[in-house]
Amino acid sequence: MIDATPTHSVPFPQSPPIEPSEALLHARHLFSSLETWLSSTPTLELALHLVERQQECKGRELQRMLLQAHVQHRGTGDVGPILRVIQATASGFYTRHRLQRRTLKTIFGPIDIDRMAYSRDGASSIHPLDEAMQLPARSFSYELQKRLVKAAVQGPFRESTERTHEFSGLTVPKRSLEQIVQEAAQDFDAFYAQRPPEPSQPAASILVVAVDCKGIPIVQPHYTKFPAGLPQGPKTNRKQMATVAAVFTREPWIRTPEQVVASLFRIDTNTGANLSPPPRPEHKRVWATLLKGKEAMINEVVLEVQRRDPGGCKTLVALTDGERALQILVCKKLKATLILDLLHVLEKVWKAAHVFHPEGSPDAEVYARLMCLPILEGNVSQVIKGLRQTVTKRKLFGAKRKTLLQVADYFHRNADRMRYDEYLAQGLPIATGSVEGACKNLIKDRMERSGMRWTRSMAEAIVKLRASYLSGDFDTYWNFHVTQDQQRLYPQGRWAVS
Repeated sequence: MIDATPTHSVPFPQSPPIEPSEALLHARHLFSSLETWLSSTPTLELALHLVERQQECKGRELQRMLLQAHVQHRGTGDVGPILRVIQATASGFYTRHRLQRRTLKTIFGPIDIDRMAYSRDGASSIHPLDEAMQLPARSFSYELQKRLVKAAVQGPFRESTERTHEFSGLTVPKRSLEQIVQEAAQDFDAFYAQRPPEPSQPAASILVVAVDCKGIPIVQPHYTKFPAGLPQGPKTNRKQMATVAAVFTREPWIRTPEQVVASLFRIDTNTGANLSPPPRPEHKRVWATLLKGKEAMINEVVLEVQRRDPGGCKTLVALTDGERALQILVCKKLKATLILDLLHVLEKVWKAAHVFHPEGSPDAEVYARLMCLPILEGNVSQVIKGLRQTVTKRKLFGAKRKTLLQVADYFHRNADRMRYDEYLAQGLPIATGSVEGACKNLIKDRMERSGMRWTRSMAEAIVKLRASYLSGDFDTYWNFHVTQDQQRLYPQGRWAVS
């Protein structure tokens, strides 16, 4: 766990007991008014849901005034007449100037903070109270930012701002939310680089790496709309491929080819009667990148593997699609058993089936099932030979010939990674259901909603933050981000009381 406590403290002199502030007196008045309203005759005649709704609004103002009173009780941050700043870019003595007010938007609404400013010519003012209260640079509190970001990674920005307005009464501009999201993602890589590995069960002897690619609709820069009748420029909604990775551990799961076929095609036979339930992935981490490229992503996967299994004791398995460039990178960076994802194999199988039978027909399913079984039994070469002989013997031409030969060539290129009979006997995974699900949950469900178009930087930020959310790390990551942000804003030992 990341400790969210401040990394250093600001020395403040002890303040004498103070009288109740104006904000606290106002809060007490609001509480008394709320208590009176709840017990009044008109309120007692209202439906309960109407009482709830009005109490929430009245209670929010009470909470805001209580927080305002708390801030006032913390003083102004006056630490003396002079500060000595020890900083390469702005060293020297800063003198006490005057009180300056900043407004901070919180989950209860806006509050005002009056704090002492220390200044000197040619340099920005220093506010010790900001550092003592660990305030962010922006006018939105960290808690409000957290809720905005969490809502933004779950759904559209409009819904995020509407949800914020419901619980706080604040209207957050979309531009402000976009900036908050991008800033919130900047510590993603550092968080996972320093995070200790989670202990896995002893039986989870297989470390699985799955890598795939998924397109994100991107707004193209410098787009010019051409007049009608002239050649059109580039489309504004072309997709750019994001590289998606999943890493997890799991127990071996030994199966037969017949059992796999029965589960894939939902055949009601006795082959799966004694089949144990599939082992659940342990400590699955899912993430993606649009900007870094495949090689950089594979390097991150390597670091994640080393973090989880520094001694190389586990059986390392890498599942990919048939993209040659990706397979070469994985082989170059990882000493793993490289397996062609069975889901991509099935896509090719169905393509071949639909050459001869209509989509959705029982005959197409029988054809696919009969092709799938020998593949799982390790007889890929026979399937390749059969496809090519079919083209010759039936004298196929055109699209049918092209499709079958493409399927045969795909199997031929990947035959070394299709030894499914061996993989099944060892209990190794043969399909990237986890990363396919990640592509859907991480990319499609959020990034490909109707009409959505993304800039590359915004897409990268959302994908990172959504990855931490789906991996169950968002709250821990946010604490880390706040700590890092505070260190950037207020470096330790940058000033001292002179």
